[in-house]
Amino acid sequence: MPEKRSSRIARRLERQFRALGRFAPQVEAPLRIIRARNWLVVRVPIALLFIVGGLMSVLPFLGLWMLPVGLLLLAVDVPFLRAPISGAIIRLRRRIQVWRRWFTRS
Repeated sequence: MPEKRSSRIARRLERQFRALGRFAPQVEAPLRIIRARNWLVVRVPIALLFIVGGLMSVLPFLGLWMLPVGLLLLAVDVPFLRAPISGAIIRLRRRIQVWRRWFTRS
């Protein structure tokens, strides 16, 4: 039973990566490459750098967008982060859709 739940959560996280690729097509290919199984040694430090960069978003070359990307990358390797991170990304995507509808109506 727990294996079934973990595979469902992994598929949910994978859907969030695909949605991120649709939202920002220029990062789709790099994210697909870095999510490969043999990139663990590279993926974790990059995820941590993105998280730190997102926390330091007051600097002009860094942005708050780096935080969810770093957490998504970290969730690939840390199973207990998969459910909360994918849930948070889903809520954030829904909130952005509501804001877009609200700002585009005339």
